[in-house]
Amino acid sequence: MRAEGQAHIDRIEAALSLVRQSLDWERALRRLDELDARVQDPTLWDDPKQAQAITQEQKRLETAINTVREIESEMADAVEFVEMGEAEGDTDIEREGLDTLAKLAERADRDKVQALLSGEADSYDTYLQINAGAGGTESQDWADMLLRMYARWAERRGFKVETVEYAAGEQAGIKSATLLIKGENAYGYAKTESGVHRLVRISPYDSSARRHTSFSSVWVYPVIDDDIDIEINPSDLKIDTYRASGAGGQHVNTTDSAVRITHQPTGIVVASQNDRSQHKNRATAMNMLKARLFEREMAEREAAASGEYQEKSDIGWGHQIRSYVLQPYQMVKDLRTGVQSPTPDDVLDGALDPFISAALAQRVTGETVEVEDED
Repeated sequence: MRAEGQAHIDRIEAALSLVRQSLDWERALRRLDELDARVQDPTLWDDPKQAQAITQEQKRLETAINTVREIESEMADAVEFVEMGEAEGDTDIEREGLDTLAKLAERADRDKVQALLSGEADSYDTYLQINAGAGGTESQDWADMLLRMYARWAERRGFKVETVEYAAGEQAGIKSATLLIKGENAYGYAKTESGVHRLVRISPYDSSARRHTSFSSVWVYPVIDDDIDIEINPSDLKIDTYRASGAGGQHVNTTDSAVRITHQPTGIVVASQNDRSQHKNRATAMNMLKARLFEREMAEREAAASGEYQEKSDIGWGHQIRSYVLQPYQMVKDLRTGVQSPTPDDVLDGALDPFISAALAQRVTGETVEVEDED
């Protein structure tokens, strides 16, 4: 097998190995047998809600397992073609097999990401909240750049995007903003973006053209449905109303219709200003708070299992997940996975999938890499 073909095979096998690990392959096979038997039970639909959950799980497992088997079978056929072409000196047959392997490698990478989205809330819509760090206009402008980046990423994936909350900066950018992103597996794709993002550039606001470092935080949490019960003590809440403002400081409403809720035991703050009705904004903010508390509970459970939980804290050094350097060189580097891009403009225009795919895979493998933040 030539190097080109072997490279495709290695890529396919690595993707399939990750999918099997994600599914817990032997357990998944046993579970699918159990679900197939339950679906045949005529009494299943006596409880429609439970029946729907079972059939959905069955379909998800069946699709994932069949995908692995299909790719394995097609890879074996393609390898046979390549070897036949090599043995007979038929370059057309060999090229056909190599082309098939290349396409299978691309498919395996795509299906790998889909298989990794098997978490408790991965299929849900998601909120994505951005907060500027310390640093005034610099950080607020950076937060606005992140807001555009995530809106573009969501649009590229065909998701719908709504702005739930937007607090403009004094001179430029934003102090904070919250997007509601709607689409299949929106939370699953976006969840690894939670953390602190660092920008290094020549400041457009510095008359001396000095290099500045800015921080903004991103927090991603799922939109939960009414079936998930999150208890909140009303006495734990601090509720403020204020006048909603849009981009450029223009008022969306002339009354105090926007609502901000602070959950005092945890320090979680959520806000909504998307509606002209204070009552509706309050209901939206409460749903956002429940979603944040649900995400917090999931994170604690997941991290407790791996023994790695620690509370997210200050927006600054030591809590970064990604660094975006525009000067003196151009590089975006993920500090968890080591994935890099030499084209920050593309990343800031929404080209985030390589970073997301690697971070999702890392959650399955548990592998860590030593990444130095060079600047």
